[in-house]
Amino acid sequence: MATVVLRNAELVNEGRRFRADVLLRDGFIERIGTIPAGTRADRELDLQGKLLLPGLIDDQVHFREPGLTHKATIASEARAAVAGGVTSFMEMPNTNPPATNFEALEAKYARAAETSVANYSFFFGGSNTNLELVKALDPKRVCGVKVFMGSSTGDMLVDQEATLEGIFRYSPALIATHCEDTPTIKAAEAAAKAKWGEDVPAGEHPRIRSADACYASSSMAVALAKRHDARLHILHITTAKELSLFSAAPLKGKRLTAEACVHHLWFAEEDYARLGHQIKCNPAVKTAADRAAVRAAVAAGVIDVIATDHAPHTREEKAQTYFKAPSGLPLVQHSLLMLLDLWKQGVLPLETIVERACHAPAVLFGVEKRGFLREGYAADLVVVDPAQPHTVRADNVLFQCGWSPLEGHTFACSIERTFVNGACVYENGQIRPDAPKGQRLSFDGNAR
Repeated sequence: MATVVLRNAELVNEGRRFRADVLLRDGFIERIGTIPAGTRADRELDLQGKLLLPGLIDDQVHFREPGLTHKATIASEARAAVAGGVTSFMEMPNTNPPATNFEALEAKYARAAETSVANYSFFFGGSNTNLELVKALDPKRVCGVKVFMGSSTGDMLVDQEATLEGIFRYSPALIATHCEDTPTIKAAEAAAKAKWGEDVPAGEHPRIRSADACYASSSMAVALAKRHDARLHILHITTAKELSLFSAAPLKGKRLTAEACVHHLWFAEEDYARLGHQIKCNPAVKTAADRAAVRAAVAAGVIDVIATDHAPHTREEKAQTYFKAPSGLPLVQHSLLMLLDLWKQGVLPLETIVERACHAPAVLFGVEKRGFLREGYAADLVVVDPAQPHTVRADNVLFQCGWSPLEGHTFACSIERTFVNGACVYENGQIRPDAPKGQRLSFDGNAR
């Protein structure tokens, strides 16, 4: 592998901002400090005026392969990820077929090994019928068990009480949940359909997928986790009401954790009038007051992790009427840029962004030797130009779906380069043609 010297960078890492040189060798960070002039290297870059961050670890993406490859593939979305500074991802099991057995799970790993320029792991999907397989998981080889406690996707809703009790009692791996109460949602959908028919206004989505629906399911998950002393990570928190379930305790050793997604930190209810079903997602984008509360919880450490829930669909699919338009939006190429705009606006400190999007996922999931700028750690890095704006256009998005709800927005910063395992895979607005494939994430196995 190439040896690279990065000079004069401003590193953002573990609560500090400081200037240093960085030496990358054989895929790892060999030295952080002053690198002597004349040090032998295949490449040397002067990063004066640039920020150097650990690569982001996105703990929730949907890359659609297998079975839904008209929307996206592992290859296409991994390319978009590294263009956005995301060097590692954890992908969800609701593909076709779903990753609810070991054969389907390993097939996804094999495909990623062939095609992904980012590092990767895949969640195992819990279902009403596979508890024995959940029990047999090796927590060193899988990031966690995903449980849809409210689902609009396929047949993965886990709603049998005995099964939920079993998963929370016996899972050897971290349990990550989608929490929305299905009966509450179904009742709201029926009322909306009676009023508007098929063409329900997009702005009704946060009332159909309501705060009460979220809290009912989240509080049930927390009660199950406490009863069985399980490690529970609740994904995409969207409401002020749910925040009472969590604490700002130090992440190390924390049993109940939460994630916020960038679109819930960015958009609010008034954006439906402009963007319609482009921002339809589950759980829904909610009120400005909810957004403010979630932002504050991220800043305070009540919410531990920032991710995307990247979930692409085609323009044609999103242009359909309410009950036909699928939920989800493509975000992984722009998540860091969104967070950097929030930093520029004074919403979140830069150090907090790095803590929640880089360090915390590594600590929470026990990712080995990634997520930090440390000597001996994998050289997963992103170079940010804080003075070079970037405008999102349809012709510069790398998502296979070809669109973004952020089209026309100009970000204050830009991603200059991304390194994965010491190799520069993205620079000058392009994925390098010689970019090597990423690696399977490994875990310390202490999830339970």
